Amino acid sequence: MRLVERILVTGGVRSGKSRWAEEHLRALGEPVTYVTPGYPPNPKLDPEWAARVAAHRLARPASWATVETVDVAAAIRAAGGPVLVDCVGTWVTRQVDAVGWDTPRPDVVAAIEPLIEELCEAVAAHPGPIVLVTNEVGWGVVSEHASGRLFADLLGRANQALGAIVDDVVLLVAGRALHL
Repeated sequence: MRLVERILVTGGVRSGKSRWAEEHLRALGEPVTYVTPGYPPNPKLDPEWAARVAAHRLARPASWATVETVDVAAAIRAAGGPVLVDCVGTWVTRQVDAVGWDTPRPDVVAAIEPLIEELCEAVAAHPGPIVLVTNEVGWGVVSEHASGRLFADLLGRANQALGAIVDDVVLLVAGRALHL
């Protein structure tokens, strides 16, 4: 397994992205800051999801610190050692949630593009290894819904911007890693 400073891991849903990212950082043998921008799980609203998140947390080494925040750039800047961000797609969703899915598209894009730039700056400036997990949105059909097209466009922009500044992009398909 190659150890690279900055890696973007992409692929489809359930392709093995998170597992690959975690195994890659475990190989360092150091504590990791695990940044997750998703909403905290609510067992009353979605017990299956809450159970999945709890199992995921238990599988991490005890030395890893979990940071649940939508301010991923700040979490990266605050971390001194290896960082895992899982996932950029969830982060984009939370950013659009904050602006409002019904907000006119140009306003949403204008609000989120600077956040993508801020995230890229934090990744580029991070002094240690960092692995960012994201979803690949470019292989499906174009959504008939404006919200689906907006999400794909924004995540595609974020993925391209991050892909331009990392040392390696890894595509996961059926649990197999392809270094691009």
